[in-house]
Amino acid sequence: GRLLDERILVLNRQGRAPFAISGQGHEAAQVGVGYALRRGHDWLVPYYRDLTLTLVMGMEPKDHLMACLGKAKDPNSGARQMPSHYSSRAHNIVTTGSPVATQILHAVGIAEALRYRHEDKVVVVSVGEGGTSEGDWHEGLNWAAIHQLPVVFLVENNGFAISVPQSLQMAVAHVADRGPGYGMPGVVVDGGDALEVYRAASAAVDRARRGGGPTLLEALCVRLQSHSSDDDQRRYRSADDLAEMRRHDPVERFRSELERMGALTEGDAAAIRAECQRLIESAQEEAELAPGPDPSTALLHVYGEA
Repeated sequence: GRLLDERILVLNRQGRAPFAISGQGHEAAQVGVGYALRRGHDWLVPYYRDLTLTLVMGMEPKDHLMACLGKAKDPNSGARQMPSHYSSRAHNIVTTGSPVATQILHAVGIAEALRYRHEDKVVVVSVGEGGTSEGDWHEGLNWAAIHQLPVVFLVENNGFAISVPQSLQMAVAHVADRGPGYGMPGVVVDGGDALEVYRAASAAVDRARRGGGPTLLEALCVRLQSHSSDDDQRRYRSADDLAEMRRHDPVERFRSELERMGALTEGDAAAIRAECQRLIESAQEEAELAPGPDPSTALLHVYGEA
């Protein structure tokens, strides 16, 4: 996820990708949640930073590179939507609308349909802490709790909604503090610790699958890049703050932990990185050679067919 994220940022800086929004710093939270789900069975309604989570759920680097380069084979929208609006029918990944938090209502609707059909499936929907200021978020949690729906609300809290700090968005210390007010558990985890997230997410998913209802899971993350390619966080965050944040890079934390456990050597890490780079290079080459969308299809899905 990290290497693909970096490649997409490079393509944007080169003027080849129109927009990029990074998930660097969120990877451990996304890996932990992804491995708590049954891939291809459960449902994911992601938000725009969930690149790594979609990879865990089965999407491939070429899918994302087709999207960011605006190719006809873009699985998200056939090049109609801007990058980072992830979608895959094959993997039960539902595309997200650009207005933040609208995906909450979509996820709750899917969860209600699953319950109606008596299907043994769970929905995970993610959002940033900024999105929790939207009315859709509150309505979705309230409805899910009333009807005990099989959904897990994942809040990836990196402390900033673009440039607005959490302290100016809410009066509570944690978003998860709001869970009991709706009638569901609120759980806070270290979003930089993949194993801690996995344990908490597994408990929430199991609870939902057994009919126990929703859980509000808040993962405390760091945002290693600016909000998007149209932002520069150095304008509103101090150099000391940014340096301290780098010390909590979840990828480096997990690598150090695996090395400490004796589960990974420097050679192993180098080999994994080289293989990931090879996959990304191959995917980029395929995406660059792929055709763009047929202009005659530009108006498809805009108006209803007569």
